[in-house]
Amino acid sequence: MRRRLLLGARGSALSRAQAERVAASLSAEAAVEIVTVKTTGDRLSASGQPIGWKGDFTRELDQALLEGRIDLAVHSLKDVPSAIPAGLVLAAVPRREDPCDVLLSRDRLRFSELPRGARVGTASPRRRAQLLAARPDLAVAEARGNVDTRIARLHEGRWDAIVLARAGLARLGRLEEIVEAFPDEVLLPAVGQGALAVITREDDRETRQAVSGLDHGDSHAEVLAERGLLAGLEAGCRAPVAARSRVAAGNLTITGAVFAVDGSRMLRGDAEGPAVDAAAIGRGLAHGLLEKGAAALIEVPPA
Repeated sequence: MRRRLLLGARGSALSRAQAERVAASLSAEAAVEIVTVKTTGDRLSASGQPIGWKGDFTRELDQALLEGRIDLAVHSLKDVPSAIPAGLVLAAVPRREDPCDVLLSRDRLRFSELPRGARVGTASPRRRAQLLAARPDLAVAEARGNVDTRIARLHEGRWDAIVLARAGLARLGRLEEIVEAFPDEVLLPAVGQGALAVITREDDRETRQAVSGLDHGDSHAEVLAERGLLAGLEAGCRAPVAARSRVAAGNLTITGAVFAVDGSRMLRGDAEGPAVDAAAIGRGLAHGLLEKGAAALIEVPPA
C-alpha cells in the first residue's frame, strides 16, 4: 500500500497549481493530499498591505510541518527566507522554469514603446529600481494582489503595464498575456525566481526519500548560489537585490546586483566555479559586492 502524504500549500491559484504539479510527480511514490494553509502573506496581500518579511508567505506552513500536521510544503523558492527554520530542510528543487521577468501592457506595447509617464505596476523594490534605471521617465506604482488580480486591474486601466515573473504565468497557463520578456541586462531576476522549493522535516527520512527523485541537480545548485549571495548580503525580501545563476557542464556562473531604490545607483558583479561549491560562490560574490559598498544600497526604508 502506498504511503499517504499531506502536502501543504497556500490558497492562491498559483500555489495550488504548483502543489498539484509536485503531487502529480509524486503519484507513483505516494497518495498525496493537498492541504491548504492560509499564511500571513496571503492575508496581507489580499488586503493590499505591504509584505514586511519574506517569511510571511512561509511561516504558517513551516509551523504545520514542525507540528506534523503536514509532511511536506511547496513554495515559490523566492519566497523562502535565506535561513530555513531549524528542523526543516530544502529537500528538493524540481527543474527550474525560465526565471525572467516579463511585461504585460494594456495596449500590447513593448517596454520601449510605453509613452513618457506611463504607469507601470509592481510591488517589488528590485523591479522598481531596474525599471527606473532603464526608463526614469516612467511612473512606477504599487501593484499588489495575486497574479489574476493584478492582470484584471491592468485591464481595468489601473496601470498601463505590469511586470510579473514568467514562471508564474507558465504554471497558470497564461503565457499568452506576455508582451515582452526582459533580458537580464535590463531586469535581472529575483533570487530563486522560477524555482520551486520542496520543504520537509529534517528527521523525516521517508518523506525525504520520496521527494528525492524530484530534485534537479543543476537547478538546486543555481538556487543555492543565489541564496548564498542573499545570505551573504544579509538582505531582506524588500531589498533591491537580484541574481541569475547558470550551470553548464558542472560549472556555475552567477551574476548578482544591488540597487538604490530609485534606480540611481547599481553595483553588479559576477563569479564562477564548480557547481558543487554553489553556496560558497554566492557568498563570495556577496563579499565582493559588500566591499564595493553594497550595504548602503540594500538598506531599504520601511514600506
